[in-house]
Amino acid sequence: MHELSLLNRHRASELLYPLAAVACIAAFALLLFSLVQNGAPYLTWEFLTSEPARSGRQGGIFPILVSTCLLLGVALVVAVPSGLAAAILLSEISRRGNWLARGLSISLDILAGVPSIVYGLFGNAFFCVYLGMGFSILSGGLTLACMVLPIFVRSAEAGFVAVQEDWRLGAAALGMSKLSTLLHILLPAAAPAITVGLVLGIGRALAETAALIYTSGYVDRLPDSLMDSGRALSVHIYDLSMNVPGAEHHAYASALVLIALLLAINGVASWLAEHLLHQRIKRS
Repeated sequence: MHELSLLNRHRASELLYPLAAVACIAAFALLLFSLVQNGAPYLTWEFLTSEPARSGRQGGIFPILVSTCLLLGVALVVAVPSGLAAAILLSEISRRGNWLARGLSISLDILAGVPSIVYGLFGNAFFCVYLGMGFSILSGGLTLACMVLPIFVRSAEAGFVAVQEDWRLGAAALGMSKLSTLLHILLPAAAPAITVGLVLGIGRALAETAALIYTSGYVDRLPDSLMDSGRALSVHIYDLSMNVPGAEHHAYASALVLIALLLAINGVASWLAEHLLHQRIKRS
């Protein structure tokens, strides 16, 4: 009877997984169809390379694209090295009962559930006011880095933990140092999980609006430096759809560009992780 129950559960799970996948694909397809239908006619080369005019009703989004890329670049430059260091600390040291790693783990779980508006208020108070950065690309990028870190660290940590202990023991038996084991064995093996965390972090950073309104600002001109204010693509979409009558189609076109940018970055990151992993396997 117990074996029959397990068999029925297995069959039910085999049916639920495809249904869940189809539901996710259908939801994304419906969203993409709406964006393409309303925004594709306005998505031209001029739209991508010109500046906004008449509060976004005319013109393009070139300064917004530059600001978005700068914000994302600052966030990743800060979040990726510190996130990898934190993931290594949690996966390689916390198992020994290190109090610092335990405190870091609890802090990450709490930070992952903090609303983005709270990050925005923190970024405004700390980066903009206390550190004197003002409304700038640097303030917005650092705030995004704080938001990306919990997701990225947890994903990278899961990748390191999933590496079999035999690999570490084998490296130690061959006389490899801990640093060499980390660089040549653990990092390549955990590359898929690190990529997942990176993709999730990029997705949250690109789609963020509330936090950037309080840190990077609303200015829609081309930024001169990281200390200059800049409008992210998500903030631009929000402004066009909520505050600018008659700019709905440009909002749809901007949203379509945001989806395309996210898909392109995800594709490149996934391909790079697989390529590095295959190269490492061939060398071994």
